Amino acid sequence: MKYYTSHMKKLVMDNEDLQKELKRIMKEHDLEKSYALKALYHAEVSSGGKYQEAYRELDLPNS
Repeated sequence: MKYYTSHMKKLVMDNEDLQKELKRIMKEHDLEKSYALKALYHAEVSSGGKYQEAYRELDLPNS
């Protein structure tokens, strides 16, 4: 699965828990948003993460 910034932004925007986690990562690790999004992707989405299926759905063509 490939990382797309636009997909992560949409996923976070649509999920309050991910918004809180993103803010926590940014503060705790003193990261800019773009780096925190990547960290969140690796922690919660890739490799069977909790939000992997929701992320994959963003990659499907709209029917």
